[in-house]
Amino acid sequence: QVQLVESGGGLVQAGGSLRLSCAASGRTFSNYRLAWFRQAPGKEREVVAAISRSGSSTYYVDSVKGRFSISRDNAKNTVYLQMNSVKFEDTAVYYCAAAVGVLVATTPSAYEYWGQGTQVTVSS
Repeated sequence: QVQLVESGGGLVQAGGSLRLSCAASGRTFSNYRLAWFRQAPGKEREVVAAISRSGSSTYYVDSVKGRFSISRDNAKNTVYLQMNSVKFEDTAVYYCAAAVGVLVATTPSAYEYWGQGTQVTVSS
């Protein structure tokens, strides 16, 4: 069982930066693949970035490539999403997700555990 708690969301101006953190409970964090999803009002939840169990493989949705970076610190049981050059369209609730597994996964159904979400609002 894993419990996930996101933090770091808030209001940011377009072009600014924000770092989201997701702290996980439990002792087997290193066994999990991880991801950040987001959901804007009226839209489906979409993957933003994902990272493999080892951290050697990552995935980014095209709209954030070159701007966002996912990383994990197994010693701190934490996964991060560094968001740079944010745009108005990045406004959404951001969720971290975890599942036992090795490879990167990009669909919500591939993840067992979810955080409660943190709101990111980008002002123009």
